[in-house]
Amino acid sequence: MLLPEPLISGKLVKRYKRFLADIELESGETVTAHCANSGSMRGLDTPGLPVLLSRSSNPRRKFPLTLELIWVGETWVGVNTLVPNRVAHEGILRGSFKELCGYEDVKPEASWRPGCRFDFKLVHGAETCFVEVKSVTLGDGRTARFPDAKTERGAKHLRELMTVVDSGARAVMLFLVHRGDCDRFSPAETIDPVYANLLRQAFAHGVEVLVYRSRIEPPRIAIERQLPFSLNA
Repeated sequence: MLLPEPLISGKLVKRYKRFLADIELESGETVTAHCANSGSMRGLDTPGLPVLLSRSSNPRRKFPLTLELIWVGETWVGVNTLVPNRVAHEGILRGSFKELCGYEDVKPEASWRPGCRFDFKLVHGAETCFVEVKSVTLGDGRTARFPDAKTERGAKHLRELMTVVDSGARAVMLFLVHRGDCDRFSPAETIDPVYANLLRQAFAHGVEVLVYRSRIEPPRIAIERQLPFSLNA
């Protein structure tokens, strides 16, 4: 997929109130951008880090700029959590995930039961597969970890995926590593031990775990390759 162009360069001043970030543009002007990320963005909130912003054409938006990418070390990290679902959708349609090929019907934001939706429902004849996507931005050396903050919503999704397995349908937890400097994945046990334990339970219960890494070459973001994972700390 392509991020909205032109992308605007700047440097991070601070992130605050969870969904806001002040950015110093190349002109020296400081602007406030929307930060579409409910996590802690641990390791990505250091003042001075280079960033790329997109601009919305929606005149009703209070903050027309959106924080899209942050440069950390030697890689761009995608911090807009709305983007991975679009990347995953495109990847499913293009056959980028070998485990998710062969489905003729791909439905985003699909209802599983009242009060529960998953990111995708894939259908092939009588076979149904529900897929939940999580954006992974936390790097621990060469290991990508999720979550970067405690996540009750993420835990709920794992419990619901187990009920999908119980129904006889296929359930997939897809982690998209949205940075290029990690080559393996493990849950962030020290940050959210409840989620890490539930992930192990879900895997043992029959929920499939897939980990893929995005290739970020602004403005293009695409699925690059599959990564190995360990569900232990």
